[in-house]
Amino acid sequence: MVDLKAFNKSKDFLICVDSDGCIMDTMDIKHFKCFGPCMVKEWGLEQWQDEILNRWNDINLYTMTRGINRFAGLSMALSEINEKYCRIEGIEEFVQWANNAKELSNASVKQMMEESENPIFNKALLWSLAVNQGINALKDYEKKPFEGAREGLSALNKKADIAVIEEWNRWGLSSDVDVLCCQDAGTKKECIAKLKKQNYKSGHILMVGDAVGDRQAAEINGVYFYPILVKHETESWNELVDIALDKFIGLDYADYETQKKREFEENLK
Repeated sequence: MVDLKAFNKSKDFLICVDSDGCIMDTMDIKHFKCFGPCMVKEWGLEQWQDEILNRWNDINLYTMTRGINRFAGLSMALSEINEKYCRIEGIEEFVQWANNAKELSNASVKQMMEESENPIFNKALLWSLAVNQGINALKDYEKKPFEGAREGLSALNKKADIAVIEEWNRWGLSSDVDVLCCQDAGTKKECIAKLKKQNYKSGHILMVGDAVGDRQAAEINGVYFYPILVKHETESWNELVDIALDKFIGLDYADYETQKKREFEENLK
């Protein structure tokens, strides 16, 4: 396994696979234990904790906004909390920033802290840092691959180059991966664009993902998409190996992709 700069094409086909929520069962645990609870604590929302955490999970895991940027998700959640439960000081400016900022990151929140007197930006940064601390404290046994992912990667790698987008190297999975695209390699869209420069033929690249952003990265680059369906991850991996792979390698994927995209949208409603 090499990084993107050192990668050279070795097969006629390429399959790009997202890591979190697709190979690794990490999306749920991060939101259940870190993102939502840290928001409740930072804004003192314990009185409505159960309802608010359920809604946080809907926004970030189980609807078409799955995989949304953390600050965009925070903006949506706090806006709803402001309307339904209690006043969130500064929410209007925060929503405007989240909807229009060129970048949503800790650095950009910190910049807004310096430019604005609105205390919500300081709270948002404290929340984000607490989330990072919570994620770093998660135990290895809490971050494991989905059932079927290990065997799936092995089967896929027999017929295609495998690129994993995002960094991980546990559980003995790296032996079935040809190239690792870490965060410093760029966004998913940018990573696929760079991989395309290896001169794979049209219709010879497939993006496997679990969120709308994965589908968009595939569509922008003109490559195929296969969804790992939330709450049906093992079945999705089995179908990827048993059905999707043959259709992809056999250059008969287009109609099947339309079906899978429809299932993807229905699953996240």
